[in-house]
Parts: sequence; C-alpha cells; structure tokens
Amino acid sequence: MNMESDILYEESQYLGYNRLSFLRRMVLALFCFLSYYWSGDSVDAEGSGSLLFFLGVAIIGVSAILVFILHYRTKVENGSLVLDGLWTARKVKIDLSSIKDVSKVKYSRFFFNRAVYNLHLKGAIHFYTRGKECIQLTDKDGLKYLIGSQKPAELLSVLNEQIKK
Repeated sequence: MNMESDILYEESQYLGYNRLSFLRRMVLALFCFLSYYWSGDSVDAEGSGSLLFFLGVAIIGVSAILVFILHYRTKVENGSLVLDGLWTARKVKIDLSSIKDVSKVKYSRFFFNRAVYNLHLKGAIHFYTRGKECIQLTDKDGLKYLIGSQKPAELLSVLNEQIKK
C-alpha cells in the first residue's frame, strides 16, 4: 500500500513567516540603513558606514532565507497526529484515540507571538509558528495541546473525523 495515501492532512510551517521574528529583523535592518544614512556616507578610516549598510543587506538576506527554513510539519496519519520539527530530533506523536475533545480556539490575545515547538506552559503544550487560530486537543488525562495552523478549519474537520472512528 502506498504510504502517501495514509496521510489525511499535511501542513508545513516555515520560520520566515512568523510576525514577531520578521518585525525584529526588519527594525534591525532599518536601524542599520538609517545609521548608514546618518553616517554621511563618508569614506572614513574605519569604514563603519559601509559596514552598517552591508549588515542591513545581510539581515534582509537572512530573512529571505528563513522563508524556506522549515519550523515544523503537521501530519494526520494512521490515527495519530505527528508533529515533526527541523530544529529538534524529537518527533511528537499524539495518539488520537486518547483525545476526548478537539476545538478551534484563538491562539493568543497578543498580536505578536514567538515561534515555539513543544513548549510546556501553564498546563498546555504549544506548537506555533503563525496564524491567529489554533486547534486545542484535550486528552483523557486533561493535558492540552495547542497546535497553531494556517488552515485550522481543515485540520479540525480531519481530526474530528479521525476521533469519531
């Protein structure tokens, strides 16, 4: 049997799309460019003005590269939810038979949220890169999983379908 047919849902989230990280990098690049401009573009002995310009260009280059760096991938397959991150060797596999409740909730009241993978905070385990809403899974022991998604309605319907089986 083909393994691709067992995957019911798949989503990849990339580091370059996180609002907070992107804003930090752009503010830093803007600071470098403004400092370069205020330095008067004079050719001095240290060349610090040129250094600031190239540092700003490098920051924008790193931001462009981060758009292609995978933060984590979400898969629903074979009765389980699999979260596999690039920066960690730990693959998180949640057995859907142990889940008693699935709902779509707002991830946070904050406009900017940092990207997290397997963060244990206030009785919940967070997985988030971007998006305003997330899927909240509650298992039979009361442990909550908050899984950020760009397509929460689609993930919710697939999870509800799998839990009813």
